[in-house]
Amino acid sequence: MSERDVDLFVIGAGSGGVRAARIAAGHGARVAIAEEYRIGGTCVIRGCVPKKLLVYASRFPDAFEDSEGFGWSVPEATFSWPKLIAAKDNEIGRLSSIYEANLVKAGVEIFRQRATVVDAHSVRLADGTVVTADVILVAAGGAPVKETFPGAELAISSNEAFDLPELPERILIAGGGYIAIEFAGIFAGLGVDTTIIHRRDRLLRGFDEDLRDEVADGLIRRGVTILFEDEIDAIEEGGDGVKSVRTKTGATIEAEAVMLAIGRDAKVAGMGLAEAGVALNPRGAVLVDENFRTSVPSIYAIGDVTDRLNLTPVAIREGHAFADTVFGKRPVTVDHSNVPTAVFSTPELGTVGLSEAEARAKGEVDIYKARFRPMKATLSGREERVLMKLVVDAATDRMLGVHIVGEDAAEMIQVAAIAVKMGATKADFDATMALHPSAAEELVTLRTKWTGD
Repeated sequence: MSERDVDLFVIGAGSGGVRAARIAAGHGARVAIAEEYRIGGTCVIRGCVPKKLLVYASRFPDAFEDSEGFGWSVPEATFSWPKLIAAKDNEIGRLSSIYEANLVKAGVEIFRQRATVVDAHSVRLADGTVVTADVILVAAGGAPVKETFPGAELAISSNEAFDLPELPERILIAGGGYIAIEFAGIFAGLGVDTTIIHRRDRLLRGFDEDLRDEVADGLIRRGVTILFEDEIDAIEEGGDGVKSVRTKTGATIEAEAVMLAIGRDAKVAGMGLAEAGVALNPRGAVLVDENFRTSVPSIYAIGDVTDRLNLTPVAIREGHAFADTVFGKRPVTVDHSNVPTAVFSTPELGTVGLSEAEARAKGEVDIYKARFRPMKATLSGREERVLMKLVVDAATDRMLGVHIVGEDAAEMIQVAAIAVKMGATKADFDATMALHPSAAEELVTLRTKWTGD
């Protein structure tokens, strides 16, 4: 056994760091972990979990309205933002305590303070204590990108959005990715006058073009105003808590809240990584090899701090693989291809595999596409559509991408991802019996190639 204090020191007790610590301890390693905020990390505390709870809340007004088409008469509903936030806080507190209990059960020593890297085998805690380790794992995650325009300090990020004391009457959200779109749907659903301002001409860069258009159309139907090809130039504080926003095209927008959702950066500032010799990429993220090792052999990194595929399940899988490889002596690599993902907008988006543009860049493809009104909307009267799209390799018939926009898209895409990962063909989908009546049956009944007409 090494004479150092621990075999593994993990910086960051988010989903990836906690998984790595637990699995390494299960392999017999002496493990310590440090977390400066709350155990659970971004996903549990200020990300996926509370976001999804707020998404659920934002969809109830639609459900109340839709129920009338099915014979229900719903009395006028009332909503309490403080009550929702209190319930959300209780749930994330419960989950955080479970994460902590699992670490304790595994025998991991927990330091509730910031830790920074001193050198290849040492970390310094906020109280000045230096802990030595054979291996250091950086799993500090990411943080919202900050702006420097005049008045930027008057804006909030997604971190603060989860704990607003009250709902604003109007909100301006800057950004066009997951976070901006999801919060736009949340606030609009809860009755807030919502505007998105985005410097590009379309939302959701990197997604399939049909999905991008469908989500934008759905947000507009939901009452969200979208300002493309514009940016915030300055924010000024007005009276009665109203903020006056000047944009680069010369427009003026007033809102009680302004939210910046323009991306997230790897959380490496002040961590001592560069000083310890750890190589970073131009964006400041940690560079790692296929086994998560940095340029310093005893220092590893996983999850969002590497800025590769910033999704919680990816960080968890990487943390597990790291622990198995380094402490279980069983080399495991993580395949980052065909990873399913969802945008919990309303309408919801689920996708796995290649977009049409990505697939066409590799060779000839066949496209199958359907856009239809779901059964629920026939009685509710809601202007709702479901989009389903299959991208197929023309030469091999292999399914390259499955893309869905509509209710429960995330649930469907998780199952479809299994087939895509296994290399299923369009013929395999065709041979699968449909489950009727369901929206998902369209995935196995699409027969006519899309010609663009």
